[in-house]
Amino acid sequence: MPNNVCLLSDLTPGDSAIITSISEEAPDAVRRRLNDLGFAPGTPITMTRRAPMGDPSMFRLRDYNICLRKSEAQQLHVTTPTSP
Repeated sequence: MPNNVCLLSDLTPGDSAIITSISEEAPDAVRRRLNDLGFAPGTPITMTRRAPMGDPSMFRLRDYNICLRKSEAQQLHVTTPTSP
């Protein structure tokens, strides 16, 4: 099954994906923080909800929920399965 590559911020509630990378354009502090929080390549992730005004969004990964600002979610590349 082919995959689509997109940004984590492009997901909608209920969508699942696999983290592929953190943008190389992200500041070092942001890259370090995302890694420390568990947003590492190969990690499965699901968007669970988005705030009423669209920011922040809640994600489930590694058996916990965490909220990210849209600007942070835009730094993460993910792959999502496509329909056959």
